Amino acid sequence: MKNYLERISAIVAAVILLQTLYFKFTGASESVYIFNQLGIEPYGRIGTGVLELIISILLLIKRTSLIGAILGIGVISGAILSHLFILGIEVQGDGGLLFGLAIIVFTLLLLTVILQKEKLLLFLKNVKK
Repeated sequence: MKNYLERISAIVAAVILLQTLYFKFTGASESVYIFNQLGIEPYGRIGTGVLELIISILLLIKRTSLIGAILGIGVISGAILSHLFILGIEVQGDGGLLFGLAIIVFTLLLLTVILQKEKLLLFLKNVKK
């Protein structure tokens, strides 16, 4: 059961991240607005899009999903902090949808890491040697 839950959480997080790539890579007005507010348009928009694509691929592959989840937590934490301190919860009348999706992805990625804690602990133990 634990294995299924980990796979589902990783895949759902990857799907959410992948669906946002269309907006980042096509220069959708909402995406351009967000990254202009952050002062990192266009390089930040395209760069985070590439990172999210890599993270999604890592999440979809069972063997690399832990790495993808850890990287994803870092990236999505940046998005959440941007919403909290710069953009606001609601961006251009979206009713907080983007912020809500970021919270969902963060939760799914954290669940993915927690469900693979043995793998993480083994990795950390081997790094110490």
